[in-house]
Amino acid sequence: MDKFHLLFQNVFSLLTPLAATIMTEKKEKYLNPKASVNQRVNDVLERMTVEEKIGQMMQVDHTAIQNNPSDITKYFIGSVLSGGDSEYLDNSTSNWANLHNLMQSYALQTRLKIPLIYGIDAVHGNNNIYGATLFPHNIGLGCTRNAKLVEKAARITAEEISATGIEWDFAPCIAVPRNIRWGRNYEGFGETQALAQILGAAQIKGLQGKSLKDPTNILACAKHFVGDGGTTNGIDRGNTEEIEAVIRKIHLPGYISAIHENVGSIMASFNSINGEKVTGSKYWLTDVLKNELGFDGFVVSDWGAVDLLGDDYKDDLEMAINAGIDMVMLPFRYLDYYNAMMSLVEEKKIPMSRIDDAVSRILRKKFELGLFEKPFADRALEKEVGSPEHRAIARQCVRESLVLLKKKNGSLPLKKNGARILVAGTHADNLGYQCGGWTLTWQGGSGNDITVGTTILEGMRKAAPEAQIDFSETGDFTDTKADYSVVVVGEKPYTEWYGDSNDLNLPDDAVELIKKVKNYNNPVIVVLISGRPLIIEKILHYSDAIIAAWLPGSEGDGVSDVLFGDYSPVGLLSNSWPKSMEQIPINIGDDNYAPLYEYGYGITSFKDSPTRTAPNFLSSILTGAGKKIELTFDKPMKDTSSAKTHFVITKNNEPIRTEIRTSLKPNDDTTIVLDLDEELSKQDEITVTFYFGNVESSDGAQLETFGPVDVVK
Repeated sequence: MDKFHLLFQNVFSLLTPLAATIMTEKKEKYLNPKASVNQRVNDVLERMTVEEKIGQMMQVDHTAIQNNPSDITKYFIGSVLSGGDSEYLDNSTSNWANLHNLMQSYALQTRLKIPLIYGIDAVHGNNNIYGATLFPHNIGLGCTRNAKLVEKAARITAEEISATGIEWDFAPCIAVPRNIRWGRNYEGFGETQALAQILGAAQIKGLQGKSLKDPTNILACAKHFVGDGGTTNGIDRGNTEEIEAVIRKIHLPGYISAIHENVGSIMASFNSINGEKVTGSKYWLTDVLKNELGFDGFVVSDWGAVDLLGDDYKDDLEMAINAGIDMVMLPFRYLDYYNAMMSLVEEKKIPMSRIDDAVSRILRKKFELGLFEKPFADRALEKEVGSPEHRAIARQCVRESLVLLKKKNGSLPLKKNGARILVAGTHADNLGYQCGGWTLTWQGGSGNDITVGTTILEGMRKAAPEAQIDFSETGDFTDTKADYSVVVVGEKPYTEWYGDSNDLNLPDDAVELIKKVKNYNNPVIVVLISGRPLIIEKILHYSDAIIAAWLPGSEGDGVSDVLFGDYSPVGLLSNSWPKSMEQIPINIGDDNYAPLYEYGYGITSFKDSPTRTAPNFLSSILTGAGKKIELTFDKPMKDTSSAKTHFVITKNNEPIRTEIRTSLKPNDDTTIVLDLDEELSKQDEITVTFYFGNVESSDGAQLETFGPVDVVK
């Protein structure tokens, strides 16, 4: 038994008499559960020293004190958190409960026995626990448009957090991401305030329930107030340069809904608004949030955010507390905080009225949570973590979050019985990649041992045991003839500023893999794993169907549910999908709004286009050393070699004069090839327009006018 566990065992022996004291001692009104919350808050506040009040306002990471847990008692520490990389031993539910109870036991040794509140980032399930149910990240949940389902997912998250004893979740993130370059784009529900309002409220309802005293309800934390999704160039922790009317129209409504849902805490944002850091803004934190909007919970700063207000820590604290920060997420320098705060109070730079207001807000939530009566983890809840019932809801979240972006006739759903399916790609059999960031560690990871779950490949094999499903990550197969090829590619995990990017093109190796597999002459279905829309113009022409699967979490079965047609796709885009990097930022309502796929777009049926309906143009590409243009459609086309057509091709906005011959592409009757006499360059801007002609689909439908459309090079 290691030294830490021996310490835990010795301390835990104190828990029974301490708990008995809390339950039986009635002479102090604050210890009487029958008294009102306000009576209890006022009573304990009158008994507290300045040191005890200051302690309630500090939050430290567990790694800062796990070797000196008695400092919780010594400095009256009111809150502990475990940050994104604060993993604990084997990350089992039991060990996390042990850690929580140990920290709590030291808080209960203080003079007034005020329990601490423990916070954690559980942003897509209790993602810190090995074996927990992991849901799609919020961008995927936004595509479901299903508030009831989002609430169910949050309810499960609350239950699996409660099994560890932890009482506070730093969620939901109700940011409204307006630039997909932002590394936290996937933490928001989507680019509109409506999604933040409706789904943010649903998550709060699921986490907090009707009463915080329910043993499986936990405190929610709406974040990050305010404007974090609107920073210039999508830079994490950057500057949101908008007039106040825009902030109020786009970024504030989610918080109004959160307050209506009685959210217990709100986290101030790292970002600035027009040069002023929100963490130090009295206008936004007090005048607007607390006074105008009537928020009566407490405001916590983000990880070390107070340190960034200036060069002098004492001045930083003075600014933040007077601005309206009630609890400081330090997360390490608690001695510096303690000494600076004592000095600031003594010098009357922070009035006691502000201290009392902050402490009252924090204590009110501790009483509402019932922490004074039940401060320790309920071990009976451990069996619910990762249960089949919980995973079934996560699987439903996955399948409802998938957005079918493109589908040629006959490409989906996949057949199960007797089919041969080739599966390729780095993300097909990698649980870490499909879970994304905030999974066991801050930045997430790679591999199938990261947690318990089902990869997309595993889900496919379970869904179609009668099919022959061959897998090669690199797309190398002895026999390339198959009924379908499925390629699963995308982004690798990232979190926060590590994910900020000015290049959202699908990686070159993924593009080359899709081209390689297309040459096998099987229908190619591409599944994209990403935290945001990616630039996919280079693969449009080489795919027969494309599914945006986002970051689906632990239940890859949800992807196979849709691939094999057990469920129809229902997801609708929560972010506009740009054609190119030059279009970013792009959001619904913009002037000259012309994305590749609009906000709210999604194909919601597997049915082929009806017979004798006009073929739909899908994509074009320059090939043949610049003397061929390929045009692909959603259905097979008739031979065009003798058809009379009028196509117009422009180069750099000028029509070119060249003879155009048309034919069907060998081995792909959905593609028409335009043969040119003039050679075009990849540096040129090229468009194609079809004005008229007798071009028909194989079922006899006439091609209608389309264009001008850009030609991908």
